[in-house]
Amino acid sequence: MTFNWKTTFAAASVAAMSAIPAFAQDMTLQLGHLANEDNPWHLASVKFGEELSALTDGRIAVEVFPNESLGKEIDLINGMQLGTVDMTITGESLQNWSPMAALLAVPYAYRSIEHMDEVASGDIGDQIKAEIIANAQIRPIAYFARGPRNLTSNRPIASPDDLQGLKMRVPNVPLFVDTWQALGANPGPMAFSEVFTSLQNGTIEAQENPLALIRSASFAEVQSHVNLTEHVRSWIYLTIAESKWKQLSEEDQGHVMEAAARAQEYERELFEQSVADDRAYLEEQGMTFVEVDGAAFQAAAKDAVLMNVSDEVRPIVEGLFTE
Repeated sequence: MTFNWKTTFAAASVAAMSAIPAFAQDMTLQLGHLANEDNPWHLASVKFGEELSALTDGRIAVEVFPNESLGKEIDLINGMQLGTVDMTITGESLQNWSPMAALLAVPYAYRSIEHMDEVASGDIGDQIKAEIIANAQIRPIAYFARGPRNLTSNRPIASPDDLQGLKMRVPNVPLFVDTWQALGANPGPMAFSEVFTSLQNGTIEAQENPLALIRSASFAEVQSHVNLTEHVRSWIYLTIAESKWKQLSEEDQGHVMEAAARAQEYERELFEQSVADDRAYLEEQGMTFVEVDGAAFQAAAKDAVLMNVSDEVRPIVEGLFTE
């Protein structure tokens, strides 16, 4: 038999070329989100890109688009499912596909940030992520903390007894309305843009939001107290489209997860500093911080919360309330 080295070499070359993994080519991931450039989520996103570039020797780059410049949250989620968007930061909006995503922001489900971390990084968190991947075709790779929501008012409110009849603004979310009614307040939905004026003219007496928003909205000018109800502790995911994830080699998937872990750790440092800075600023503006009876608030809110969550997550929420 005659040995044709040219044919053999050509065949070997084709085989070698087909064996070259996709990650050998440069890849740029586009990450769009809703936060501004000063937000810890944005800074952590930039950190993720820096770490991923370093881990892959520059083979994978990340372009970060803040301020909804790549699209609104739902549009980005839809784009990830279609394969036209690579990454975003998203949370309970995913419950449109994954009912368990509602667990990211349930009133009084998490006693402390440590408790929240335990859930987010534990078995329940794994179940949430698995359902999101299966139903939404979006893969959570890290989670970022959100500032707990607190109640502002013009008098101290340390227990549910102090809430009776308090006229307050809440977002247009039935769970929030029913929870505050159960606690004894008189809540009503209102556009956020109307809150400052309504507090100023006495249409409402109180509102609830994270410290960062209390600060940026200048509520210290029209409210004297921050009551540390911390009634909603929540987290939000850094995510990648499952279709993009599957394009990565196993090695590069590991690099993505390592970069995400570093970004998560960095975001937590920024988050804790921002909460401390916001409190210091609001105190400088004359606001008084009030410690509350958290257990009493949680007990009073429990039935309303359980009544407003889906059948799928209700047993989990009930378990969180009794831990």
